[in-house]
Amino acid sequence: MKHSLSLWMILLMVVSSVMALPVETTFKEFHPGVFEEIKSASGVWNVLSGQAEISAAYSHSETHCLHLMGGAETRVLFKPATREGTRMTFYAERWTSRTPFQFKVEGWQDGRWVTLYEGSESIRVGARFLSRVDIELPQPPPEKYLFICSAPDNTGLLIDDLTIKTPVDMHLESVLAYQWRVPALINKPANPVLQILVKTTGELQPIKLRSIAVDTLGTTQLGDLESVRLFGTGASENFNDQQPVGIEQDPADTIIFTLDDPVLMDGKNYFWVSYQLKTAADLMHRVQAGCQKVVFDNGTVVKPTRTNVPAPLRIGYALRQAGQDGCHTYRIPGLATTNQGTLIAVYDIRWESSGDLPGNIDIGMSRSVDGGQSWEPMRTIMDMGDSKAFRGDGIGDPAVLVDRATGTVWVAAVWSHGNRGWHGSGPGMTPDETGQLMLVRSDDDGLSWSEPINITQQVKKPEWCFLLQGPGNGITMRGGTLVFAAQYQDQPENGRLPHATILYSRDHGNSWHLGTGVISDTTEAQVVELDDGALMLNMRDNRNGKDKGANNGRSVYITRDMGQTWTEHFSSRGALPEPVCMASLVRFCSKKDGFKESVLLFSNPDSKYARDHMTIKASLDEGISWPYQLLLYERPGFGYSCMTVVDEDHVGILYEGIRELYYEKISIQEILGDVILK
Repeated sequence: MKHSLSLWMILLMVVSSVMALPVETTFKEFHPGVFEEIKSASGVWNVLSGQAEISAAYSHSETHCLHLMGGAETRVLFKPATREGTRMTFYAERWTSRTPFQFKVEGWQDGRWVTLYEGSESIRVGARFLSRVDIELPQPPPEKYLFICSAPDNTGLLIDDLTIKTPVDMHLESVLAYQWRVPALINKPANPVLQILVKTTGELQPIKLRSIAVDTLGTTQLGDLESVRLFGTGASENFNDQQPVGIEQDPADTIIFTLDDPVLMDGKNYFWVSYQLKTAADLMHRVQAGCQKVVFDNGTVVKPTRTNVPAPLRIGYALRQAGQDGCHTYRIPGLATTNQGTLIAVYDIRWESSGDLPGNIDIGMSRSVDGGQSWEPMRTIMDMGDSKAFRGDGIGDPAVLVDRATGTVWVAAVWSHGNRGWHGSGPGMTPDETGQLMLVRSDDDGLSWSEPINITQQVKKPEWCFLLQGPGNGITMRGGTLVFAAQYQDQPENGRLPHATILYSRDHGNSWHLGTGVISDTTEAQVVELDDGALMLNMRDNRNGKDKGANNGRSVYITRDMGQTWTEHFSSRGALPEPVCMASLVRFCSKKDGFKESVLLFSNPDSKYARDHMTIKASLDEGISWPYQLLLYERPGFGYSCMTVVDEDHVGILYEGIRELYYEKISIQEILGDVILK
């Protein structure tokens, strides 16, 4: 009897301890999509009105989050598995700055709904879950909760990492160091070179930090650094959300940042070591950072555990930054090398927002005569006006091409007179009906530019809805023909389906011609001439947004008759995965030009699902396989890129961050390793 009683008491203690566990959910256990009811060990979620979904596109941590969708008022009921805890916390992101917007949390208490939190004004707008909501719960805690959101259509509120628990004393779990594969950029006041993550549990008697000791070991030349700073603390992993802590210091082998006892939060606390580079920092040098120790106020000293293999970071150049020269966003990079070795970079100057045409958008140009080590001030080379009556008369999506025979530099872009962009352009030929395909030229190595030349009448069919260039860059074939990649939208009765193709000139730009469409639902292509004289067109395939399976990848086709007929290439839709995004394709060298190998280079976000991991890949078999890879930028960005051959030893790439453009100069041997080219 005693034995049975003891066993019963043990079981009761186990059950009680389980019941006392906190309610925690990151939503990663749920399948993505719209739902009416979902269940897990943490509780049951029911949609009472409006619409909600589990989103796999956004998260504060892990992979998924809860999205209370806009439109009609959304009311989601949550009944936790246990009725325990004194505090509810979660991270939130308001998905619109438009009004009306309302968000609140109610609890069922004493037979009625009681407002626990009103967040209509306090939840911050913008990505990265900037708001941490902390709600003190009445006791006993409510048996169920109601999340209520009202917002405009196609907006709403995101919620992640919801916890209901009773605070306990704080304990240190771990100190981790991680180095994101991103370049340190000239012109940037702050460059994150090392992330330090301090993990804690508990909120009572919080732990404080005293100092962090870092080193610069592995940096090629300490003289490349202007200053070193420490940023933190915050629960957001994004560096842009952090604030400086400690005093800015001069570069040294070892640097100790003394902190003014910052109190740590329950959970994740991020710190970042940041470098500011000198303007003269060498693009071929490297920088590195390490963390020797983290000292806490109780005397605890911890050497962080490295969570990835440390490697020196490349040095790049922040060519255009968000807000620079009064511009909201810089997008759509094009890059080419002139016959004199000058780099010509072109891009959208999106003055008022990051959105596509229509809008107040011009074409900007930057010029470098030293391989990208320095750049001349930006110039506007295509500006069709800024009339509000015509939505800014924007012109965008540039592509640049150098005529190797004459030295002329051509830039193609599309003009939207009013709502004549991707969705508003229609059949017809005039600016009032459809987008206009425009060119400018420079005959003096990019120092001066012509007035815009309209070639729409030469190449567009009246029934098509839209015609535009690549974007990116074009080529001069060995025989002298100029070739841009292009794309058009079919007539409305054919569903406005887009088709990639080529735009070419056999008389150095005096007249232009268009090939036939390759396959439907392809856009933003790049073209290269193969060793046998055929043209390879590598295309963004919009079907990849619907098919994330084995067939996901760039579409690749070949033409031997200037785009009159097309043949699918062996690598099509299999060799080069993409997250539905523009990419770049260039020939670096050819056996026909006296090299030992023929090398094609390709760049894009190396992912099927997100625009991150900007990577250069190389092929030695004319695009059949791509075994050589170099990761440039691990973090998310807008994803577009454009490459050019700088010289016989280097390739240059211009690619998008978030509303910004970054340039890197890369040794071909860094990509190919021991492959001999000369």
